Amino acid sequence: MALKKNPLNLNPLQLKTLTLIQEIARIENKPAEGEEGAFMVTSLPHAHGNHFHLGRYVVSAADATGLHNQAVWVALERKGMLRSQTNSVEVTAAGMAYDTGLKDKILHGSDH
Repeated sequence: MALKKNPLNLNPLQLKTLTLIQEIARIENKPAEGEEGAFMVTSLPHAHGNHFHLGRYVVSAADATGLHNQAVWVALERKGMLRSQTNSVEVTAAGMAYDTGLKDKILHGSDH
């Protein structure tokens, strides 16, 4: 039996945001205390023009509107993907493992 794609029924904006948060967590590489496989995110990128850089990737600002949308963060927290902290967010192990199917679509390779 094949696994259902998007079993939590995240909407497109939630999927894009989770994809970006997963990558930021990988880049920052700050394991969270208390849950193996969970990571802390302490800063978010800022767009310059119509894009921003995320490690070796370039991301369209249009794909990142959920990074500054409180409703998206609340929904991802409610579904167990994130835990809000005072000055950071914890991406749960479930959040890190969730296959959004969008990494290759919104994270574009960069040559600079």
